[in-house]
Amino acid sequence: MIPHTDIRARGWVAQLPEGWRPYALLMRLDRPIGSWLLFLPALWAFAMAAPGWAEGVRLILLFGLGSVVMRGAGCVVNDLWDRDLDRKVTRTAGRPLASGAVRPGQALAFIGVLMLIGLAILLQLDPLCWLLGVISLVPIVLYPLAKRVTDFPQAVLGLTFSWGAPMGYAAATGRLDGAALALYAAAFLWILGYDTIYAHQDREDDALVGVRSTARRFGERTRPFLVFCYAGMVALMLVAGALGGAGPWFWPAMLAPAAVLAWQIGRLDIHDPALCLRLFQRNREVGLLVALAFLAGRL
Repeated sequence: MIPHTDIRARGWVAQLPEGWRPYALLMRLDRPIGSWLLFLPALWAFAMAAPGWAEGVRLILLFGLGSVVMRGAGCVVNDLWDRDLDRKVTRTAGRPLASGAVRPGQALAFIGVLMLIGLAILLQLDPLCWLLGVISLVPIVLYPLAKRVTDFPQAVLGLTFSWGAPMGYAAATGRLDGAALALYAAAFLWILGYDTIYAHQDREDDALVGVRSTARRFGERTRPFLVFCYAGMVALMLVAGALGGAGPWFWPAMLAPAAVLAWQIGRLDIHDPALCLRLFQRNREVGLLVALAFLAGRL
């Protein structure tokens, strides 16, 4: 049986110069789903509240690049924390820091480069985003620690990956209000759910090395937990739409992402790591459908 891993070292990354490949893998550029999931809450905010198409496109480009860069920086931080644990887990043993392809000092220098790029992007946004961007560094740094001290590290990831919702809203409007907070809370529950599915890939290895997660906490009771997370996410999306003044087409359009979330819950088999990965990846489509619903609400 081939060990389960989600590293794609033989894809387009293999065409890069040899010295670049470990850094591309360190940033997870072979797996753009993480950048998508970091970006999508911001896209919801733009679809809901951008003042016009030109500004919306500008913000999409800035946040799209920023999501790739900051997700990459977060992955480097995570792998620095976890390099000893990663060597003991089948899915992560091939990561550049765990395998020795990148040394810790090199990784720290690489973080510095990524943070400078992130700062240059941040300075293009509303000053309120500057404060939010600085605050976001706290959960980014703390997430790898959380899996050692709590059964809910996915909640810390939720606080981090949903940050695009208030930042995107602030970038589009220059303020934060009830709609932004509802959007942030909805994104948090969505991430809590989908990252629990993702964590089931490592459940057995995590138990051996002492890593904690909602996947281990809920085990066979994961499906009811997902019902709570995803139903809460949809309900809070509807609240955000109401507070944001969404028009009549928003409400039926939200049936599409709700249906995909329900399908995930029905298809889940926590004993099939490859299926868990595929279900997790389908959340890109969920996020895009939510953005389309907010756009429909502006017709």
